[in-house]
Amino acid sequence: QVRLVESGGQLVQVGGSLRLSCAASGRPSNFDTMGWFRQPPGKEREFVASMSGPDIWTRYAESVEGRFTISRDTVANTVTLQMNNLKSEDTAVYFCAAGSRASDYPEIAGYYEYFGLGTQVTVSS
Repeated sequence: QVRLVESGGQLVQVGGSLRLSCAASGRPSNFDTMGWFRQPPGKEREFVASMSGPDIWTRYAESVEGRFTISRDTVANTVTLQMNNLKSEDTAVYFCAAGSRASDYPEIAGYYEYFGLGTQVTVSS
């Protein structure tokens, strides 16, 4: 049974930074892709960033490109999301995700087999 546990969410001011972390435990442990999604208040869950495969292919949502950075430790089975220059529209519950199969579309939530329970990020002005 795979378990993904996110941490690092908190209240931060506009323009500030946060670092989210996600630790995966259980089996299987050799995920091809790990990523982040978020769900703003009253909205659908949306893709944020992902990192895939041995080539370390990264993808970002246009709304976070240049501000967020995803990184991954395949040995420790952790993934982090460094978020800089936060905006009020970044307020959301952030979810870690993991998928074991290779995919050309890691921005699609249905690809992922596992999601964490989420961590709240609130950006205040």
